[in-house]
Amino acid sequence: MKLLIRILSISIIILLYACAKQSTPMGGDKDENPPMIQSMKPANESINVKPETIELEFNEYIKIENANKQIIVTPRINKDEMTVTALKNRVVIKLNQELEDSTTYVFNFQKSIKDITESNPAENLKLVFSTGNEIDSLKFSGKVSYTFPQKDKFMKDVLVGLYQKNDTTDVLSASPYYLAATDSAGNFEITNIKAGEYRAYAWHDSNNSLKAEEKSEAYAFYGDTITIDKDIKDINFILSKADISELKINRTSTVGENFDVVTSKYPTVITVEQEDLNTKLFYRQNEKNIRFYHTELRNDSIQAKLTLRDSVGFKLDTLLYLSFEESDRKKEKLETTVNSGSNFLKNIKAEYSFNKPIADINLDSLYVKYDSASILRIERDWIYLKDSSNYTQVFMDIPLVDTLTNTTFTIFAADSTFRDVEGMYNEKKVEATYKKLNPETLVTSLDVTIETDFRPLVLQLLDKSGKIVKEVFLENTNKHSFVDFEAGTYHLRVILDENGNKRWDPSNMFQNRQAERVYYYKNPADITSMDITIKAGWVNEITVITSPTKEKADDENVETEITEEIETEIEVDDN
Repeated sequence: MKLLIRILSISIIILLYACAKQSTPMGGDKDENPPMIQSMKPANESINVKPETIELEFNEYIKIENANKQIIVTPRINKDEMTVTALKNRVVIKLNQELEDSTTYVFNFQKSIKDITESNPAENLKLVFSTGNEIDSLKFSGKVSYTFPQKDKFMKDVLVGLYQKNDTTDVLSASPYYLAATDSAGNFEITNIKAGEYRAYAWHDSNNSLKAEEKSEAYAFYGDTITIDKDIKDINFILSKADISELKINRTSTVGENFDVVTSKYPTVITVEQEDLNTKLFYRQNEKNIRFYHTELRNDSIQAKLTLRDSVGFKLDTLLYLSFEESDRKKEKLETTVNSGSNFLKNIKAEYSFNKPIADINLDSLYVKYDSASILRIERDWIYLKDSSNYTQVFMDIPLVDTLTNTTFTIFAADSTFRDVEGMYNEKKVEATYKKLNPETLVTSLDVTIETDFRPLVLQLLDKSGKIVKEVFLENTNKHSFVDFEAGTYHLRVILDENGNKRWDPSNMFQNRQAERVYYYKNPADITSMDITIKAGWVNEITVITSPTKEKADDENVETEITEEIETEIEVDDN
């Protein structure tokens, strides 16, 4: 009898729990309607209220998803203190903090509230109220895009924020006072702003920290303080990554017979001043590690001046004492990589990369094979360094006589062909194959005109994967013809090289310097496409029309305006 009563009791408890639990009803038509708001406490656009709890009631059972990320509250509050719960058809938000006086608050719920049947999100759901006697109504709106196109065509996790002028924080250190998320096309609007002076930023917030991570997330800033006393619109932000952390030397140490300098970030430019440089003193760079080698000095040190510059323009000058000691530590093996698989038209362009500086090349074991029995000896004059201080990059420009009808050539380097500054040789043979192109399959010419008065320019032809196929630096002209390359689909990119260093430079927020402007070809028939399809044997004439630019990089708008949205037009005349 007791057992029967116990079984009945358990059955009743299970039944009651099943009745109380929110679940998706079985059967019936699919629910395609979003939940509709029935009431809000406080009421929308209330004034002179300072609630401790916010309550929303809907016409059906709902659930909350990613409340901390999806619910955007402006001005800034401490969301870690806020609790959000859903019970049946109600959402209850306990603020657990004091709100500011005479301030308009906006709770933008985005897609956080959904019905429990089909997860349809409540649409355009906002709650606006004021702790004072009026509702602030000013707006700040515009568009966000990326300097370099992203794989995902739809923008996500991108935020725009306003910081009060006197706020000592910024996008890299704290969340903003006003905040909005962009839509999938990059459009944004911050509403109900109090009149005042602000600093504006946009960033990709992949980790939901409500601020930008300078080493991993792209961001942009508006150069000047913005006075918002009326609606501000058509603001454009162009996102790019820019690590403006301090450039410094983290440590120095002897490693075996060598000397290491470890920096805080990757230096893009390294200059060493020392009388033994390139004769007895050499170095190689591996990311943030600079290793020095000396072919003679042991158990002693020398003084050297080291100058470093990073991608955002920070510079470090220092004097170092490089020490080189006797060591029984095993030397690092010499490793080689080469651009095998590359194509060429007239001369073979070989590029060899080594993990250590090279001291000598044995030409007796280095040659070109073009059939089973024929070879071409490589001459010393065909070997060169592009950077006279970088002995880890060796290039070869190998001319071939026109009488050779072969299409495939192999550069063969036997073991012990390459010797590094520590006396180590390559232990295995190195073979690299190159294919000669047929001139009849090549594009005759791609004639490019860039309609801008800005100089200098970097013009790049990219394949669809983003690899630079051809590049040219235009210092005194806005025209160039790319010739003799394979037919296919390409992209075209123009960089306005403001400092003339022949590469794109990111922004530097500390120096109030915007990233260098970049323009891509956009297909006139489909502005979402950057493809240029070029056929063999054709001459293609392309005109790139950029947005209006200034003659000089120090024009006041260059420093203070957000870079204009990339808009290019291409006119193609195929002959």
